[in-house]
Amino acid sequence: MSPVISLTVEAGLQAEQDLLASICAGDAEFGLLFWQPNDRALVMPRRLSRFPGFEHACQISAAHDWPVLLRETGGEPVPQSAATVNIALVYAPPRSEGDHGRIETGYRRLCDPICQLLDELGGVASLGEVEGAFCDGRFNVNLDGRKMVGTAQRWRQSKGGQRPVGLVHGALLLENERESMVAAVNRFNEACGLAQRVRAESHIALHEKFPAPHALQRLEALYRELLTRLLA
Repeated sequence: MSPVISLTVEAGLQAEQDLLASICAGDAEFGLLFWQPNDRALVMPRRLSRFPGFEHACQISAAHDWPVLLRETGGEPVPQSAATVNIALVYAPPRSEGDHGRIETGYRRLCDPICQLLDELGGVASLGEVEGAFCDGRFNVNLDGRKMVGTAQRWRQSKGGQRPVGLVHGALLLENERESMVAAVNRFNEACGLAQRVRAESHIALHEKFPAPHALQRLEALYRELLTRLLA
């Protein structure tokens, strides 16, 4: 049975925040959520709403069936559609780890199971920036040198301020919708007066390379193994 639930983009973003709040409140030791949009949107950090061309760019984007939604994490515009599967990993690190390297460790915990999955499938997995990728970053997960997963994270204090709790997020491109996604990002950026332009060939979808019908079930199992070891 697939671990993925179907949600609107708006509902999926809210579900991630609800999961973070739940772990902060002490309702569980960790949270793991896989969700796939049943609509589409161009999701971007709140800071972009301060740009003079933002409202105009939103109108242009919506007219092309890519409505704009704002998220709490940083980065740049990211297209979300049924071609995407989102992974939200929420946990409080063991107290023994301290705060040093918390951000990098969070990314590693999100990325390592994906890299292991790609290795098992026979792909070449790597982490790092890819020229021409949307929302490019040092902790992209790349398949054969092309971006497959974008990552971000946000941290809060648990109830009573006892310990930090992280929401580490990955947006995995499962199906090939690269051309229309790139067009949506470039259209918004141009209308908003942003310099960045992105390219379809800088990305790759998992199912372009591997049919892998059970990939997400395997990935869920890898995350649960990691979390069980971490919080044992």
